[in-house]
Amino acid sequence: MPKQKSNRAACKRFSANKNGLVKRGKQNRRHILNKKSTKRKRQLRAGGFVSQADSKTVRTLIQD
Repeated sequence: MPKQKSNRAACKRFSANKNGLVKRGKQNRRHILNKKSTKRKRQLRAGGFVSQADSKTVRTLIQD
């Protein structure tokens, strides 16, 4: 049986931690930035973690 392929789109957006947490980037920082405040854009730079409910699904997609 062939190897299972990882989801390439998910691999670009998520990465797994040693602790089992899945890191992700924040949304709303691609375009239309002039109406967003500097504080909001600065806070969007920081990453976040995927919720526990979704982390199992994302881990199967990225298959570390």
